[in-house]
Order: sequence, then structure tokens, then C-alpha cells
Amino acid sequence: MRLEASGPAHLPPVSPGLRIGLYGGSFNPAHLGHRHVSLVALKRLRLDAIWWMVTPGNPLKDRGDLAAINRRVERAQRVADHPRIRVTDFEWQIGARYTRQSLRFLTQRNPAVRFVWIMGADSLATFHRWQGYSEIAALMPLAIVDRPGFTLTAPAARAARVLARWRIAESEAASLPDRAAPAWVFLHGPRSTLSSTALRAAPDVFA
Repeated sequence: MRLEASGPAHLPPVSPGLRIGLYGGSFNPAHLGHRHVSLVALKRLRLDAIWWMVTPGNPLKDRGDLAAINRRVERAQRVADHPRIRVTDFEWQIGARYTRQSLRFLTQRNPAVRFVWIMGADSLATFHRWQGYSEIAALMPLAIVDRPGFTLTAPAARAARVLARWRIAESEAASLPDRAAPAWVFLHGPRSTLSSTALRAAPDVFA
């Protein structure tokens, strides 16, 4: 199914050949851990920019405590605070429910852009539960950024085993955006312990 926006899909500006990292999530709320992952990816993958894709909601998570998308976008913009990190809610604009729909939309719309899907190692641990995860891996290269508690378990997870033959050496990470999918890399380094779940306990988190 080809998704089309009910109105204009407001995307950050792009041009052919740009290396763009896509970092999706509820951002409920956005925090400096998200920014840390982004800065690691910008440097190690030699990206031109990263887009934070604020999703309407994660099908695998309870939406009961999900803040309104405009509030999550506004906080994400404040937290990102970087000229090469852009925040977009285009998934809400096009009515996408699943990541594979969003990535298909982007690659069809911008075939000459070198997209990379970025996620934390905690997400790799459950990646096999995502709808169409093999299609996601076939649409664009994947960059996995280490997270506390997942350094050893995530690379041994079900999806990682399925995709094992397409994993590239960490020393070759800068070449990832130029590679044809499937291809993926696991990036080690300093890790952030921040989590949105813990931050939601703060009463003024979206103030």
C-alpha cells in the first residue's frame, strides 16, 4: 500500500546524495539520551543530518500515558538543540501506523537520498516483533547504538541472528550510508542511562 498525506507532508529539506539518519520513537518525552544517540550516529556514520520521527504511538506499547503529539514535538525540538537534528511528525500527517510504512513513504519520495535507520540496542532486542522487520532491513541500512544492559544480549537477539551475515565491522561504520540494504552495524561507546519511562514520573516533564 502506498501512503499519501491527507495534507502536505512537512518534511525537512533534502537534496540528492544527502546522508540522513532516521531516528523514530514516541519521544514521550524526548531527553538527552536521544540526543546522545544522535550525536554518536552523526559522528560515526558521517551523516549530514538526523531526523527525529515523532510517532503517533508505538503499537507495542501502552498509549495510556502518551502525551499529545504537539507537546512531544515541541519538547523534542528543545532537547535536540542542534542544527543537524530536525524534528518531524510526518508519520502522523500521512497516517502511518508502522515504521515500515513510513520508511517506504520516504524512500519512494526521495529515492536519491541515502537514508539510515537508527535505533538503540534495546530496540534491536525486540526488533523481530516489529511488523515487517525484514522489509525495514531491506529498505535501508540499520545503525544500532549500544544501550546499558543490551551490549551482549541485543546482538544475540532473534532479528540480529537472522541478519547476522549482513553485519559490517564497526571500523567500517562510516561506509554504512553508502551500502545497499540489508546492511547493519552495532556502535559501541559511551552509553546514556536516561529513559523516557523514568522521566514521565516528573510532574512538569512537558512544561
